[in-house]
Amino acid sequence: MRTYRYRWAIFSVLSAIYFFVYFHRTSTAVLADEIMEEFAVSALAIGLMSSAYFYPYALLQIPVGVLSDTKGPRKTTTLFTFIAFAGTLLFAISSSFPMVVFARLLIGVGVSGVYIPTIKALSQWFRKHEFATLAGVLFAVGNMGALLSAYPLAMMAIIFGWRTAFLLIGIITLFLAITCWVVVRDSPQSVGLEPLEDSAVEEGSLSETFRMVITNKYLWIIAVSAFLRYGVTMGYQGLWGGPYLMDIYGLSRDAAGGILMMVGVGTIVGAPVIGYLSDRVFRTRKWFLILGGIGFTAATYLLAFHTGSMSVGDLYLVSFLIGFFGGAGSVAYAYIKEIFPLRITGMATSIVNVFPFFGGALFQVIMGYLMDTVGSQNGAYPVEAYALSFKFCFMASLIATAISFFIKESYE
Repeated sequence: MRTYRYRWAIFSVLSAIYFFVYFHRTSTAVLADEIMEEFAVSALAIGLMSSAYFYPYALLQIPVGVLSDTKGPRKTTTLFTFIAFAGTLLFAISSSFPMVVFARLLIGVGVSGVYIPTIKALSQWFRKHEFATLAGVLFAVGNMGALLSAYPLAMMAIIFGWRTAFLLIGIITLFLAITCWVVVRDSPQSVGLEPLEDSAVEEGSLSETFRMVITNKYLWIIAVSAFLRYGVTMGYQGLWGGPYLMDIYGLSRDAAGGILMMVGVGTIVGAPVIGYLSDRVFRTRKWFLILGGIGFTAATYLLAFHTGSMSVGDLYLVSFLIGFFGGAGSVAYAYIKEIFPLRITGMATSIVNVFPFFGGALFQVIMGYLMDTVGSQNGAYPVEAYALSFKFCFMASLIATAISFFIKESYE
């Protein structure tokens, strides 16, 4: 009984920290124009600033996995959450644009050490048949953080200023880091409890695990698809959606934040619905990945070819559909779990998890570059600039969907 009660406290603390991982990931969308104006920089520069989050996140996934295995989830998550606090504080007090970029980089380092240690902890504190459900809840909590970074953050920036908003987030992050150290424990055994009979999975040798993972062609299809699709999502939700809605449709910051918030709402709805249908009703992974890709591509088609001619209702719908069909990503991680032996799914997941974040980083920069090739007019980018960047997103979505046809079915 003590195991049952205490594990929920651990899950709650780690979920609360993961909430802010997503918050930081998408927070620049509603602040992009204000930061651009304050520091007098271009769209490409803002793209580089926002993408600075993703590079360390991607590069550190495998090292974080090793730390989680050797030092434990408690030490790893606490350390990296303190780093996230330092980055958030520096972001709030930055006096120059290079300092803002460095702060964003530091935030990326900090939040990179949350997801994999959390998954490691869940594997110790929960049974195997509970694992997918808990991972889905964690995914939903993260996307609630993305919701906070849209309309609520826009309102906080209007009322208090963006610097004060990030000071508050920094204080909360510091509290969570301390709470993690006090509450979280690596496993039931670490507090003198009996391990759950089917919670842990035996590990193989590192070289054997790595070789088996990198030689699997289906893993690379999933990885490339995740790179492209998440790159599109972060290009839109994480950065350029806000300026697009304000420049082309003349929306206020809070109205643009409300529309972008629908991406998170769509994901919160789509991930569990698609996961449940895949698990319980139709019992297929491959076809839900394909259908998710088709729906996602349809949404990017509207952005690419109806860039300046949609109604506000259409914009809400497009944002929701991007999130809803992007929720098929939860099926992709289930797919990875099923095509490998249980003892090596951690390594496989950490390798796949590198690719979406490189996609998020590169797409934000590439979209900014494409917009700069058209140029701004009176401080705002014209519809042609956004249409060009969204056509790039549409082609990426199309490719991600097409390659999904080449995977094998994993559901048994």
